[in-house]
Amino acid sequence: MQYNNNNNGYGLNEYMIQEDDWDRDLLLDPAWEKQQRKTFTAWCNSHLRKAGTQIENIEEDLRNGLKLMLLLEVISGERLPRPDRGKMRFHKIANVNKALDYITSKGVKLVSIGAEEIVDGNVKMTLGMIWTIILRFAIQDISVEETSAKEGLLLWCQRKTAPYRNVNVQNFHCSWKDGLAFCALIHRHRPDLIDYAKLNKDDHLGNLSLALEIAEKHLDIPKMLDPEDIINTPKPDERATMTYVSCFYHAFAGAEQAETAANRICKVLGVNQENEKLMEEYERLASELLEWIRRTTPWLEKRTPENTVEAMRHKLEDFRDYRRIHKPPKVQEKCQLEISFNTLQTKLHISHRPAFMPSEGKMVSKGYEEWLLTEIRRLERVEHLAEKFQQKAATHESWAQGKDQLLTLKDYESASLTELRVLLRKHEAFESDLAAHQDRVEQLAAIAQELNELDYHAAAVINERCQSICDHWDQLGTLTQKRREALERTEKLLETIDQLFLEFAKRSAPFNNWMEGAMEDLQDMFMVHSVDEVQSLISAHDQFKATLAEADSERQAILSIYNEVQKIAQSYGISSKLTNIYCDITPAIINQKWEKVKKSVPQRDGGLHEELSRQHANERLRRQFAAQANAIGPWIQTRMEEIARCSVDLAGTLEDQMNHLKQYEHNIINYKPNIDRLEGDHQLIQESLIFDNKHTNYTMEHMRVGWESLLTTVARTINEMETQILTRDAKGISQQQLNDFRSSFTHFDRVKHKTLFISDGGNEPYEKKKGGMETDDFRACLISMGYDLGEAEFARIMSLVDPDGAGVVTFQSFVDFMTRETGDTETSEQVIASFRILAADKPYILVDELRRELPPEQAEYCISRMPPYQGPDGVPGALDYTAFSTVLYGESDL
Repeated sequence: MQYNNNNNGYGLNEYMIQEDDWDRDLLLDPAWEKQQRKTFTAWCNSHLRKAGTQIENIEEDLRNGLKLMLLLEVISGERLPRPDRGKMRFHKIANVNKALDYITSKGVKLVSIGAEEIVDGNVKMTLGMIWTIILRFAIQDISVEETSAKEGLLLWCQRKTAPYRNVNVQNFHCSWKDGLAFCALIHRHRPDLIDYAKLNKDDHLGNLSLALEIAEKHLDIPKMLDPEDIINTPKPDERATMTYVSCFYHAFAGAEQAETAANRICKVLGVNQENEKLMEEYERLASELLEWIRRTTPWLEKRTPENTVEAMRHKLEDFRDYRRIHKPPKVQEKCQLEISFNTLQTKLHISHRPAFMPSEGKMVSKGYEEWLLTEIRRLERVEHLAEKFQQKAATHESWAQGKDQLLTLKDYESASLTELRVLLRKHEAFESDLAAHQDRVEQLAAIAQELNELDYHAAAVINERCQSICDHWDQLGTLTQKRREALERTEKLLETIDQLFLEFAKRSAPFNNWMEGAMEDLQDMFMVHSVDEVQSLISAHDQFKATLAEADSERQAILSIYNEVQKIAQSYGISSKLTNIYCDITPAIINQKWEKVKKSVPQRDGGLHEELSRQHANERLRRQFAAQANAIGPWIQTRMEEIARCSVDLAGTLEDQMNHLKQYEHNIINYKPNIDRLEGDHQLIQESLIFDNKHTNYTMEHMRVGWESLLTTVARTINEMETQILTRDAKGISQQQLNDFRSSFTHFDRVKHKTLFISDGGNEPYEKKKGGMETDDFRACLISMGYDLGEAEFARIMSLVDPDGAGVVTFQSFVDFMTRETGDTETSEQVIASFRILAADKPYILVDELRRELPPEQAEYCISRMPPYQGPDGVPGALDYTAFSTVLYGESDL
C-alpha cells in the first residue's frame, strides 16, 4: 500500500475531513460534551503535570495560548517559537496561531478552527482542536497490519481481549459500558492487578470503577471517564473512549515492543544457526569429495607411455575399473553436493544473508581413455614396423656382408686377359644385383623415419643400424664404381666370358630377389581393423597366386640355361664341376626357395581367412553395440526434452510438476540396466581392440556423458522446482502469482540459438531456454507488466536484480524483485531496533539483559559472537549489538 508523505500517515486527513460532521452535530448531545470535557482535560493534565502545571477549565485555561504551546512542546519533545508575553488580545491570538501553525506543520489539516475562536473561549472549537492534537500525537501512530489509526487501535484491543469470556470489542462506545473490556486489557498485561475470574459481568459500575482506579493507581493513567456517565449514556462518546484506551496502549507499548523485539531476534538467530549447520555439513562433504579428487587426479593426469601393448592394456583395464566402479558414486555425490549448495544459497538469499562461498575444487582431467587407446595403436604400429625393419635389415646385411672386401680385391692385377674378362662379367652381374637392392635400402630408411615419428623407444638403435646400412650402401656404390673403372682400364678383359653363365646370372639374380621379396610378403604380419581391409589383402594375395604360373615358367627358363651349360661342358669335355663365377646362385638354391614360396602360399591363405573370421566377429560386436546405442541415444534425448518442457509447464501446480519430474527420475533410474548392457558390449569391443564403428555415430563416451547429464539435469530440475516452492512459501505468494511470474519470465526468456544435446548423435537439435532474461528482454517484460520505466529507475532495478552486472536476470532474481515491496522479511535495521528495545534504548546491551529477554540457546549464541562495545559511554561487559546485527546480514565483518 502506498502512503502519502504530505499527510504524514494514513487516515488522519480522513478523520479531519469527517470533522465537518462532528462540527455540526457532535456537541448537540450534552452528555457527549460533558464526557469530552472531562476526558480531554484529564489527558492534557497527564502531560502538563510533567511541566509542573495543569488546567481546570479547558476552554478558559487555553485562551491565551501559553499552556497550549507548553502542551505541544511536552507531547512532541520539540521547541516551539518563543511566546508573546503580553496580555492583550492580539498577544493571545499570536500565541494560539503559533500553536496552530505547529500542528499544521505536522501534516494536520485544521477544519474551521481559527485562533480567534480559541481566544474567545469557543467550547466546540477548543474541544475540536484538542481532539485533533490527541488524534495526531496519541493515536495516529497506532497501526496494526497496515490499518488506519482507529482501526489499528481497535484491532489491538480485539486481539488482547479475544481470550476473555463476555468481552466482544466491536467499537469505542457500547463495547466498553460493562467495564469488562478495560479489566481484560489490564489482566492481559498485568494479571497480578486483577483477578478476572471473580468479576461479575452484570456489575457494570463495579467493573468500571475497579478498572479506572487500578489504572490510575498502578499504571499512572488518570481517570478520564466517569463510570456513571458511561453507564447512563445510551451511546458513550467515541472520542473520549478512544483517548482513554490509547493511554492503555501507550502504557503497555514498552512490554509489547520488548516481546516483539525478543521474538524477532530469536527468529533471526534461529535462521543463522540453521544456515551455519548447513554450511558446516557442506564443507565436510565437499572436503571428502575434493580429497578423493586430489588422490585420483595425479593418476588420471599421468601420461607416461609404456613400451609394450600388453602394459598399455593393463592401464586400460585399470581405467575401465575406475570408470565402472569408482567414478559413478562420486558423480552422484557431486550432484547431491550441488543440490545442497543451491538449497543453502536459496535460504541465505531469502533471509537476506550473504551468499555462501565454499572452497574451490579442481577439475578432473579427461581424455585418459582416448590417450590409452591411441597409445596402444601407436605401439602396435611401432612393434610391427620395428620387426619388419629387423627382418629386412638382416636380409640386406646378410646380402651385403663381405661385398666391400670383394670389391677391393686386386685379383685383376695378376689375371690373364680371359680371367680379366670373366671378372668384368662378374662385376656386371654384381651391379645388376646392387641395383635390385636399391629399393630394399630405401624401404629400410623409410621404416626408420616412421619409427622416429612414432617415438619408438628403441629408435636410437634403429637409427644407428639404418645409418650403418646406408653408409655401407654408399661405400658399396663407391667401391663398385672404382672396381668397374679398374676393370675397364684393363685391355685384356671381355673376350672369353661364357654367355650362358652370364645370362644365367643376370636372370637368376632378379628372380632370386623376387622370390625373397615374395617370401617376405607371404610371411609379413598384417594388421587390419575391418572386413574390407582383410578382403583387400585376400584379393591382393589372389592376384599374387595368379602370377605363380608365369614365375614358374621363368624359373624353368633360368634352369634350362644352366642345363645348356652342362650339355656344352659334356660336349667339349669340360669338367662337370664347373662353377658359375658370375653369381653364387645355383639351381639348387632356386629350387629350394621356390619350394618355400609354394609352401608359404597356403599358410598365407589360412592366416588371411582366420583373420577374416575374426573381423566378422568384430563386425557382429559393432552391430550389436550400434543397435543398442542408436536406441539409447534418442531415448536420452527425448527424456531431456521432456524434462525441459516440464520445467516450463504452467498447467498445474509446482507440486504437480515436482511429481512429474520425480516420475521421470524413477523411469530414468529403471533404465540403468540398458546402460549397463551397453557398457558390457563396449568392454567386449575394447577387449577386441575395435577402434571404429560405422553403424552408429554414438560412442560409449557420448552415452556416458549423456547419461550423466540426464541424471544431473533431472536432479537439478527437481532441486530448482523445490527452490521455487521454497521461494513461493517463504515469500508468501500464491500459486497463481508464481505462475504469472513464470509465464512472463518464460515468454521473454528467448532462445537465441539451438542446442544439440549429444554431439554427433545423429538427431535433430531441440530448442532450449537460456535460463535468464537479457537486459532488453527484461525491460520489455517490465513494460508488458505496466511499469513506466525511465533510465534512472531501470538502472536502479537492474542493480537489484543483476548486482554483478552479468547482463542476465535469473528467474530467482525476477521473483525476488516482484515480491520485494510486499515481502514480509527482516532487515538488519529491524534487528538493531529490536536489540535497542531490549537494551532500554542504550547503544549497547549487557549479558544479563540478553539472558533475561531471550531463550537460553539464543542468548548464549549472541553472547559468544557479539563483540565488546567500544563506545565512550560503555560499561564493563557491554556488548555491541549493532556490529553483531550487520554481520548477520553480511553488511560488515567482525
